[in-house]
Amino acid sequence: MLPERNEIAKLVICEDDRPTLELLCDHLLADRYGVLAAPTAADALRLCQYSQPDLLLLDLTLPDASGLDVLREIRSPDRALSRFDPRLGVIVLSGRGTERDRVRGLEQGADDYVVKPYHYSELLARIGSVLRRRRGERRSVTRVAEIEISHLERSVTVDERQVDLSAKEFALLGALANEPTRVFSKEELLRDVWGYRSIGHTRTLEAHASRLRRKLDPERGRFVVNCWGVGYRLVEP
Repeated sequence: MLPERNEIAKLVICEDDRPTLELLCDHLLADRYGVLAAPTAADALRLCQYSQPDLLLLDLTLPDASGLDVLREIRSPDRALSRFDPRLGVIVLSGRGTERDRVRGLEQGADDYVVKPYHYSELLARIGSVLRRRRGERRSVTRVAEIEISHLERSVTVDERQVDLSAKEFALLGALANEPTRVFSKEELLRDVWGYRSIGHTRTLEAHASRLRRKLDPERGRFVVNCWGVGYRLVEP
């Protein structure tokens, strides 16, 4: 009797270049991932909606639509509850490697952004990292002070007041809420929430933290504490 194959996770691979798609599928299958090939944007959306994958590897240049449009569709708050699992991880694979391209992809809700050409071993490590983060969100509700975070519904309330957050604001709040009194460095947050490997001169974190603070508590700004020169914590000890 053949040994049972225990898959680590199920992945949708959206790539329009057939040789690249086949090679990537072969490698991931050998490393015990279940793979679903999606050569078009329509294939990717269909498989993500009906096949319950854990993660999507998404090329941005597709024959029938932009990969960014696929990402927007999956992350749209108006559609996510009814069509796509909000815990679905997304890693963009693209030949577009400028900072603006990376920021655009991450702001649209990608968990990570990998520039082609890439080393397969690095991609494998990034897949594992995103899956671990996403599986950590399976706790249904997190409560910190007056904040209640529903991970399944991707919703946030403060004192029963509904707070509307963007995908990255929600991800930043989730990261801080994991250890609400610990100071997370800027490098940690840019790496774990935006996928940056170096902070450079970006003000992305500061802008998102400021908006998140105002949304959570417009009057007093009690949450998202700026620890000057170090990083952020969600609440004071």
